[in-house]
Amino acid sequence: LHWNETAENRSGVLADEGSTLPQNSNSSVSHSNAMQREITLPSRLIYYINQDSESPYHVLDTKTRHQQERKKAVHLAQASFQIEAFGSKFILDLILNHGLLSSDYVEIHYENGKPQYSKGGEHCYYHGSIRGVKDSRVALSTCNGLHGIFEDDTFVYMIEPLELIHDEKSTGRPHVIQKTLAGQYFKQMKNLSTDNNDQWPLLSELQWLKRRKRAVNPSRGVFEEMKYLELMIVNDHKTYKKHRSSHAHTNNFAKSVVNLVDSIYKEQLNTRVVLVAVETWTEKDHIDITTNPVQTLHEFSQYRQRIKQHADAVHLISRVTFYYKRSSLSYFGGVCSRIRGVGVNEYGLPMAVAQVLSQSLAQNLGIQWEPSSRKPKCYCTESWGGCIMEETGVSHSRKFSKCSILEYRDFLQRGGGACLFNSHLNDCIECYGLCCKKCSLSNGAHCSDGPCCNSTSCLFQPRGYECRDAVNGCDITEYCTGDSGQCPPNLHKQDGYACNQNQGRCYNGECKTRDNQCQYIWGTKAAGSDKFCYEKLNTEGTEKGNCGKDGDRWIQCSKHDVFCGFLLCTNLTRAPLIGQLQGEIIPTSFYHQGRVIDCSGAHVVLDDDTDVGYVEDGTPCGPSMMCLDRKCLQIQALNMSSCPLDSKGKVCSGHGVCSNEATCICDFTWAGTDCSIRDPVRHPHTPKDEGPKGLCDFSFNSCFERRHRCTVPFTAVLR
Repeated sequence: LHWNETAENRSGVLADEGSTLPQNSNSSVSHSNAMQREITLPSRLIYYINQDSESPYHVLDTKTRHQQERKKAVHLAQASFQIEAFGSKFILDLILNHGLLSSDYVEIHYENGKPQYSKGGEHCYYHGSIRGVKDSRVALSTCNGLHGIFEDDTFVYMIEPLELIHDEKSTGRPHVIQKTLAGQYFKQMKNLSTDNNDQWPLLSELQWLKRRKRAVNPSRGVFEEMKYLELMIVNDHKTYKKHRSSHAHTNNFAKSVVNLVDSIYKEQLNTRVVLVAVETWTEKDHIDITTNPVQTLHEFSQYRQRIKQHADAVHLISRVTFYYKRSSLSYFGGVCSRIRGVGVNEYGLPMAVAQVLSQSLAQNLGIQWEPSSRKPKCYCTESWGGCIMEETGVSHSRKFSKCSILEYRDFLQRGGGACLFNSHLNDCIECYGLCCKKCSLSNGAHCSDGPCCNSTSCLFQPRGYECRDAVNGCDITEYCTGDSGQCPPNLHKQDGYACNQNQGRCYNGECKTRDNQCQYIWGTKAAGSDKFCYEKLNTEGTEKGNCGKDGDRWIQCSKHDVFCGFLLCTNLTRAPLIGQLQGEIIPTSFYHQGRVIDCSGAHVVLDDDTDVGYVEDGTPCGPSMMCLDRKCLQIQALNMSSCPLDSKGKVCSGHGVCSNEATCICDFTWAGTDCSIRDPVRHPHTPKDEGPKGLCDFSFNSCFERRHRCTVPFTAVLR
């Protein structure tokens, strides 16, 4: 049952809770550019095993029947829905997204000034496809009717209940379904005012989040290996008020946005965006949120450092409109840092916020904005009108350009994003592939997935098998332990280790040298200037050389700190590769020791107001010394935790390296907390494969005590 309607003659009161559809009083089905609407009665398809057939069922609820022993509602792992609209019949095959949230996901709100913590929440988020339609996508929630979208690469369809309240005993529940061309839809999303539209739904599952690492061949690099960006979202008080002062509704909005972002990152960057926590400021804002995004970002960075929850990045969603050229701001390359792994984003419709969050997270990952001048070189293949980081106002793009992907790859190769390889894997992992039979591991199989799982023999790779190569001289090669299919956590050398043939120092997993920094900003032909340049110019305290600025006055560097001040390079290009040139390049040269030396510098400013025209923290400035806050300090003065020493004073007994966690990472033939115990590699016995176990767990919601969940057809079994 379905019928056409326009926005003017809608007879029902649209479900206000998490409303999917943008309300536009000017829309009409007769207008070629308008969204078309119909009323339809969806049904859930029930698969009967004894009949090997499906039948429509008017009750849409996906909760399992036996809820008494569980505190929270549990939904079926798989379901199918039939929707008739616009002269077509759509069958949506859905899978509950068990990996939407991390295993320790928590929601936080405030009562009487005190934080209230809640583990998890009702999980009714599904993703899937339109049956028989290639490259189609579905994202639905079923907590209270069907809320969400589905698309077939030509049209986008949005669906939600006509009314919020519904008697489950009635014969059907009317829903509003809306259709538009994909490109037209996203253009309209950009022009819609969030203040004139109801809240959006839980658009939860555009794609597949299984929180597991993909099997990695030894030849694969850090870009090809699956990475996990563990994200925390903070909603400001105005966002909470917008969602009817309901922290549950506000949290659902955040989940919807993160799922949309994850669908893009998974496909484009081999990176999953996983929600580890949502905090909602239910009583008041906890920082001063202003229309100045730089000031708000700095304030939020201070707040983030007080947050106890683990996260690779923490982002604020705020209903304050920034006086700024963009709708978000974040620290460039700041992921994994408690200080710089943050961003601030304007509130809007979920599609718009997902676009904004995709961009601000990309900045955290070392991906730059793309001005129109770079577009021909960056090869954007997005058919909907532009790529994610373009400065052209594309309202919702699904792809990163070639330039963005290369910048992310370079960020990882330089040692950035080390935390992205560490994932809090959920115990409930699907078993699939040659190592599985039906729903569980085959007899004799130890694993089915992971860099340390041999996908041919289904056995753990032996201890000492290299599963993640070091990307630079400050990284640490990881080896399989012999008792897991997963590679150990990604660690790097402790700050202060020498690198680049003793010309640099390790800092946050990167090898810091003035040469490297000059090349990163100005291109591969650039290099750090002669020491004479630093000693001559940075002590003068002028525009040509200084240790910063105090108001309108340039600060002179002390002789001790000259190598930590203004960055001086040779062979500068006309424009920097990152950031924006503030002022002009300051060309300076001297005749020194029979040759002309180039001592040029420039102020290069990022969106977050960081001037990268100064020597980076961690750069060596003397024997056993490195820069920190434009001061040259002894490495020993940094008060870093040390690893165990042997009787000869050797770190980790000379058989390993000290990691960023101040633990010894031993060579694979040594063991112990100080790597003093010889531990030769033993090859494990290979058991005979005796065939599949044939066990199946039909508890659709989770695996309970079982590690591997049953995989059943798309349809839900009625028992």
